[in-house]
Amino acid sequence: MATKNLILGSAAALMLVSGAQAADLPVKAKAVEYVRICSLYGAGFFYIPGTDTCIKLGGYLRADTTFNGGAHGAPAWNGDLGQQNRFRDSFVSRSRMALTVDTRTATEYGVVRTFGQGDFQFQNFGNTNPAGSVGTQTTGLSSALLSTAGGGYVAVEYLFIQFAGFTFGKSSSAYSTPWNGFPGNINASLLGGNNTDTGVNNIQYTAQFGNGVSASIGLDDPTVWNRTAVYNLSIPGAIGANGTGSSAYAGARVPDIVGNIRVNQAWGVLQLSAAAHEVSGSYNTLAAGAVPNNLSEISGHPDGKWGGSVMAALQIKNLPTGAGDDIKLDVSYAKGHTKNVIATSGASPSFAMFGNSGFGYQSVGFGATTDGVYFPGAAGTGGIQLTTAWGVRGAFNHNWNPNWSSSLFGSYSSVRYDGGANDNINGLGTTTAKGAYCAAFAASHPGQAAVGNQAGAYTCNPDFNVSQLGVTTRWVPVKNLTFSAEVQWFHLDQKMSGSSVFTATAPKPAALYEFKDQNTVLLQLRAQRNF
Repeated sequence: MATKNLILGSAAALMLVSGAQAADLPVKAKAVEYVRICSLYGAGFFYIPGTDTCIKLGGYLRADTTFNGGAHGAPAWNGDLGQQNRFRDSFVSRSRMALTVDTRTATEYGVVRTFGQGDFQFQNFGNTNPAGSVGTQTTGLSSALLSTAGGGYVAVEYLFIQFAGFTFGKSSSAYSTPWNGFPGNINASLLGGNNTDTGVNNIQYTAQFGNGVSASIGLDDPTVWNRTAVYNLSIPGAIGANGTGSSAYAGARVPDIVGNIRVNQAWGVLQLSAAAHEVSGSYNTLAAGAVPNNLSEISGHPDGKWGGSVMAALQIKNLPTGAGDDIKLDVSYAKGHTKNVIATSGASPSFAMFGNSGFGYQSVGFGATTDGVYFPGAAGTGGIQLTTAWGVRGAFNHNWNPNWSSSLFGSYSSVRYDGGANDNINGLGTTTAKGAYCAAFAASHPGQAAVGNQAGAYTCNPDFNVSQLGVTTRWVPVKNLTFSAEVQWFHLDQKMSGSSVFTATAPKPAALYEFKDQNTVLLQLRAQRNF
């Protein structure tokens, strides 16, 4: 009987405990909302829970090292690298993680899309510019952010909204090709055409006509991407000791008007582009007793002029050399819109390169990149004289097998200060772009007026050409992991001749320099993991 009572009591106690626990539990658990795959826009998209919007997160992590060049493969064409002085760094490295966010929603007007990319980046753009250094190629960022331990910065690339054929925000220009400045190269400094690969603030509209035919028109903000420089050649030292100087552009008043017509089919892509660009100067002359660049409103200003550019681009696919092989090619012409020929992922470079010489201290090559020049006064240019430029670039891309590929790329660019009868007169006659430039050059490099190749005599001609040739080889050991090596040769064909005694930018001394074409070679290595 005692055993029976013990068992019954234990059972009753267990029932009471179970009942108490059951009373504490919710009556019904809420349903879990799982992430659903969105197959409407390709791999990687999923629905944002609770919405009908699809999102894709992605990006890449990249490490670059460039030998005898700037970050991202810029040749040694100016600054300490161009001088090859003791302040230059023989190599420069950069590490970047790019994060992208792509959202898309189907509506009765079509797909509404937003896209953004931010780059978390650390690099050393050469040295930290100690006293006496020319400085490295323009970055627009403090060297303290770039080169200190724990430094770095976030760069913003594309940020745009697309709706009903319109694009609003920071995106590739309607003038640009689908490959921008990268027909086959990994460096961001292949000249010869347009490049807006990290986006320009714009508004554009694209109309689709069917069968791969489309047309786009847009308005681009010219301030950051679409300008080179305007030289006011009446300012003392306007073109500087090294043949390149500071810009006297006025503020932006109107946007660039751009557009293209494109045919995109299985055989390839054909595109024709055009752009209109206003070139404007600030003021004419210095105030009385003013320091250089302190211009006066009462001196007046030159009238703005409209320039522009055109480009034809071609991609040929399905080559008999192998699966996935193609050729990309574009040809450009510009008048007063030199950025669409001398284009990089940043500012257009001017060139100041030094090398060995047969006589004198060293040789030097100059190349000033401008949209136009002006020389105020009765004997001046009569307003802004627009600079002419043209270029061609392209690449042949070949896949050896699924793991190995190579690209052979090159470009040729030409900049002309149209001058007619006043060519090569060493500063006499300023009514043309070339005459005005030479007058300012003679003022900055005084002494010699004779023509010839003897010591201390030169002919002035600011025209120049630049050539590039390179090869890139890539290895993909596993999907989305790529190792690349790129070699690039750069040639500056400058048109000054003879020699001149002048004070170059320190640490170069005041000495006799021979004008001579210049060459440089760089090597860029990269490891990149896409995700």
